[in-house]
Amino acid sequence: MKAPRRATPGDAAALRDLVLAAYTPWVAIIGRQPGPMTDDYTARIAAGEAWVVDGAGGLLGAIILEDTPDGLLIDNVAVAPEAQGIGLGRTLMALAEAEARRRGHARLWLYTHEKMTSNVILYNRLGYVETHRAEQSGFARVFMAKALDAPE
Repeated sequence: MKAPRRATPGDAAALRDLVLAAYTPWVAIIGRQPGPMTDDYTARIAAGEAWVVDGAGGLLGAIILEDTPDGLLIDNVAVAPEAQGIGLGRTLMALAEAEARRRGHARLWLYTHEKMTSNVILYNRLGYVETHRAEQSGFARVFMAKALDAPE
């Protein structure tokens, strides 16, 4: 598996396609397209917020990271259906932790739809704790955070 790299403008269409493939199974579960399916990946790339992982047939994974006053936001993690279950999601989450530390954040945070229960379980396993639930942009979201250890 290749290491994650910053996305470039030429990745925008492939990134959008990857996200659509990764999130399509959730549409029937939550009753509409999840937010990442309608995001502007050209803008995310231009802002330096997108990282991708290349595979033989195209992009296999991506993560969108956004600096916020509350810490580094993991806005989106997407893994191609054919690459799920091989640890790519964990690799991307480790990148987020390293990037948060590099940027001087003491906290990572994220949100997921409350019906995406497998995501909540996975994030709990990775050390994230639920901070609250709220409706945001018409979505019932579970907000989670992870405090980072102080650098040694």
